[in-house]
This record gives sequence, structure tokens and C-alpha cells, in this order.
Amino acid sequence: MATAIRSDLRNVAIVAHVDHGKTTLVDAMLKQTNSFDAHFDTEDRMMDSNELEREKGITILAKNTAVLYNGAHATDGPITINVIDTPGHADFGGEVERGLSMVDGVVLLVDASEGPLPQTRFVLRKALAAKLPVILLVNKTDRPDARIDDVVAESQDLLLGLASDLSEEVDDLDLDAILNVPVVYASGRAGAASVNKPADGSLPDNDDLEPLFDAILTHVPAPTYDDEHPLQAHVTNLDASPFLGRLALLRVFHGTLKKGQTVAWVKQDGSVANARITELLITKALDRYPAESAGPGDIVAVAGFDTITIGETLSDPEDVRPLPTITVDDPAISMTIGTNTSPLIGKVKGHKLTARMVKDRLDRELIGNVSLKVVDIGRPDAWEVQGRGELALAILVEQMRREGFELTVGKPQVVTRRVDGKLQEPFEHMTIDVPDEYLGAITQLMAARKGRMENMANHGSGWVRMEFIVPSRGLIGFRTQFLTDTRGTGIANGISHGYGPWAGEISTRTNGSIVADRSGVVTPFAIINLQERMTFFVQPTEEVYEGMVVGENSRADDMDVNITKEKKLTNMRQSTADNFESMTPSRVLSLEESLEFAGDDECVEVTPEAIRIRKVELDASARQRSTARLKKANA
Repeated sequence: MATAIRSDLRNVAIVAHVDHGKTTLVDAMLKQTNSFDAHFDTEDRMMDSNELEREKGITILAKNTAVLYNGAHATDGPITINVIDTPGHADFGGEVERGLSMVDGVVLLVDASEGPLPQTRFVLRKALAAKLPVILLVNKTDRPDARIDDVVAESQDLLLGLASDLSEEVDDLDLDAILNVPVVYASGRAGAASVNKPADGSLPDNDDLEPLFDAILTHVPAPTYDDEHPLQAHVTNLDASPFLGRLALLRVFHGTLKKGQTVAWVKQDGSVANARITELLITKALDRYPAESAGPGDIVAVAGFDTITIGETLSDPEDVRPLPTITVDDPAISMTIGTNTSPLIGKVKGHKLTARMVKDRLDRELIGNVSLKVVDIGRPDAWEVQGRGELALAILVEQMRREGFELTVGKPQVVTRRVDGKLQEPFEHMTIDVPDEYLGAITQLMAARKGRMENMANHGSGWVRMEFIVPSRGLIGFRTQFLTDTRGTGIANGISHGYGPWAGEISTRTNGSIVADRSGVVTPFAIINLQERMTFFVQPTEEVYEGMVVGENSRADDMDVNITKEKKLTNMRQSTADNFESMTPSRVLSLEESLEFAGDDECVEVTPEAIRIRKVELDASARQRSTARLKKANA
């Protein structure tokens, strides 16, 4: 047994909170290492290849790229740096956990103004628990409101706090290394980095990323392996090719993987089957290229496994040694997803309508998304889907909608559990940044949702940072109200805080729904007569049906209205004939806003053309009977 080192390779993950500039920094790394041909048309955020990622401006899927560094610090020849770009939103934490299982170190990227935020804490805790070395990179030093010294101090305090929390859980935690974390100052957009601290609001004193590459080569250890150990490779992600079928993305820990080789495939249930590697692909920049072999530390894609899933192992058939499966945190939010059951189902030819199609699509999602769970609720046309948060589930529904599915989606609920016979629910740690004039409004809003303030800080810039512990249930429908109360200026970020005792009843919506009492087409005449007392979600000439929610009431109760009423025409001239009525524009709700707005007795109809809120029970008389029974039961 002899330990060997791959000095020509480094595996590093870039982790940060959402919108702190990870993907932009990776763009600069790719460009400065001349990873593209001269004719290649580069664009911003090249790693965000998903259409939804570009629209929302966030990273949803963990992706890897490889840069060949041959700069001043590569003294012994070119060095391949495999870079994992991880999501910055807590709802996609499963992607982060997978990414960290592939690397030997992390670059923790922190905004020079906003500082450490909840997702920073989440990814840093995972990195320290895995004993990965950390490089602190303070990004966006040229922001006008940058406060570099404070952000470095906050980040170091966070490191020490997490190290203290983990000292009992993790053996042999290197506290000296945590105390001496290297700091790099950078502007990802400018492609500049330096180890010298710039003045607040100014660019680093160096015009390239050489100091960052130097820090990676110095502080991220090269992959080590036992040159007598049999093959061990861990599947950490999945992809697909129209020519090769399913691709398994894996990291080789020991041994050599070759094209055409027969390997032992250790499945999740513990069974072992032999399979042949039909194709082996390595990553260069944004593309994959065929290769003959891969050694320890390499991150490659292989084909030849039709049903392989994340967490499984490829090993030597003569000496099978499986690696531990990847563990992720439990889901906190659930929603029911089923086939469309509204009267407007199947209006457009070619939509996917059947329960079999929906179930097959959900099963496919489970293959590549380890943080999701699908639970059978005893219905043939609907299933409960559990995930980390509202956004993760809404992204899944939006992807299915764009693929042509028609769905009925229930209101998000929390995933509860019983401990010693007592009901517990998930809580979140919320960090809220608002202008100080909205301090009172936000405190009142969070108090109504059972939020408990843990900390408040005023940095003297006119903004206040507040930290709350709040039930996840209280955050369903929170974002729309929060943006309204802060006139769109507030920033709210949350992360899981574990489970706690049930917090009691939370009233999150004060206004009732306006419900159509018949099928038909919306008329301007009906909207004009009703608009003073309510806000509408539908446009004139739009088709509606009985039980469909068409607006928001100004009062707490639901109201049934005839939204299809037409003006009666006569041959008599009226004295008011020349008076022109003005119609207030309707609110157009996005999918996330519709899910937030839906009440306990409502659901959301999702089709490729439209998103509609509707009552679960469409018939008005049936709703009245069920409401009466509920009141009688609670009396």
C-alpha cells in the first residue's frame, strides 16, 4: 500500500449565497485560461445553460467545468482544475451536497456588501463537516456600498462559530486551518483578484485572477490515492445524451477507468451487476470529449448504464468495495401534483394529460434530484411531492408545464413529524435586509407569522439587517406580502433551522377570493361594475368556469360573482351614453404567486398556456355544505 498524489489536478467547488457572483467568476476563469477557441461566441453566465436559470438569474443545477491552467504558478506543467458551480439557493441544497462530494476544497464567495447570508452558513457547514479546506473570496469589492473589513470579520466569526458547533460531531477538525483561512479580494465581473485589500468601492490592485489560481493550487490539496487499491468511482450526478442515453457523472477515487472496461456496478439496494463502459467522456470548458481512460481524482462521464442513479458505485469486479451513498437533508415542504381536473382540460391538442405520463415524469425527476421525494397518497391521479422549499417545487412544476403537461397543483404544506408523541414542524432561519423606514412593518409581519427575532444590526447605511426564527409554514405566501410592504426594496433569505414544536395557528391571508359562479367569457361590463370592491386576475374575453378564482376580495370572505354578465342593449338612448368608464388593469400572477395566494380549499391549474387558481370543490352548493359542516365540527 502506497499513497500517491495527482499533482497535475485540483478539484474545487465554488459555493456562495444566491446572486453573489459565482457563475460570473467562473466565466472569468474560463476566459483567462483561454478555454475557448478564438471563434467561440462567449456570453455572460455561460454555466447557466438551463432556460429557467437564465430567466431567474440563479443557478439551479450543480455543473462542472474544467480549465487547464498554465500560468505563472504552474511550475511543473499545466494543471487541470475541475470547477463545480453550485446553486446558491437553499431550496437546491441537494445539488450542493452532491457537488461537495466530488471536490477536495471550496472557494467560499461572499459579497463585499451583503456579507455572509443564510446559504453561506449552509454550504460552509457542509464543507467543514466534510473537512474540506476553505478559501475565502470577497467578491464585488467595487460595489459603492462595499464594507470589506466588516464582511471579512463576519465571515471569520461565522467560520469559528460553525467550527465550534461541529467540534463534537466531527473528529479531528483542524481548528488552526480554520483560523488561518486565506482571503482573496476580487471583482468577478472585472476578472480581477488580489491578496491585498482594496479600498471600499474600488477594484483590486491586480487586473487578472492569478492570485485566485495561486490560492487554489496552494490551499486545495491534490487528489491522493492508493496505487494498489482496486477501482472505486462514485456517481454524483446524471445527464443524458441523445446519442449515448443516460450519462453517469462520477469521480474516480482509486484505480483507472477505461473505455470498453467491464466494471462491477453496485446499486443502491446492495446488489451487484457487471456492466461495460461503452463511452468515456472528459470535460474541457463547456463541452465533453471522448477519452480512453481516467485516473484517480478525475471527474468524468460514462455511458452504458441504463438505470444507474446518484450515489451508486463502480468498482473492480474481482474486488468489490462500495462507497457510502450520498446523504441529503430531509424535505420540509410538500405539495400535491396530479392530472388536470378542470372543465378546460385538453383544450389544446398535444398536451400531456394522463396520470401515467405525470407519474413517469415524476419518477424521472427522482433519478437526478436526490432532495425530492414522491409519496403515494392513495389516489390514482395525484401524488405528494416533497422538497426543500417552495421555489424548488415551483421550478419542477414550471419545467413540467413547459414540457406540455396539464396539472393540478395543491397549496404548499409543511412536512411534519411526531417525536415522543408530540407534533413538530420545520423552522427556518430568516435574514431580512430592509431600509430602516420599514423596520416596524417587517417586525409586525413576522410577528403575525410566529417569527422570533434573534438579532438586529444597523450598519449605518440606512439599511437594517434582522434575523428571525420562523416556522416554515409561516413563510408560505410570505414573499408577495413582504415585497408589497417594503415597496419592492427588501431582501429576504432563509435556510432550514431544523424541527421544533408546533407553533399554533398562523393566519397568513386576510383577504378572501372572488369566485366565478358560472362558466362563460369574462366581459368588461362585469369587471367595471365590480372593480371598486376587488382586484381581478382575469382579462376580458378570457374563458372561466364555475369555481375558478378570478380575483381577490377586499374583505376576508369569499364572494361568488357573475364575471360573464353582459350589458343589456335597448333601442333607447341613455343620458349616460357618452360617459366613458375606465377599467383597472388586472393583476397577472406568476406560478409562484399563484401558489402563494391559493387558500387551504384552493389549488392551482397549470397548463402550458395558462395558470389559474380554482377551488378544490367547484360546485358552490357543495362548498357551502362542507363549510357548514366544518363550522359545526369546530363549534
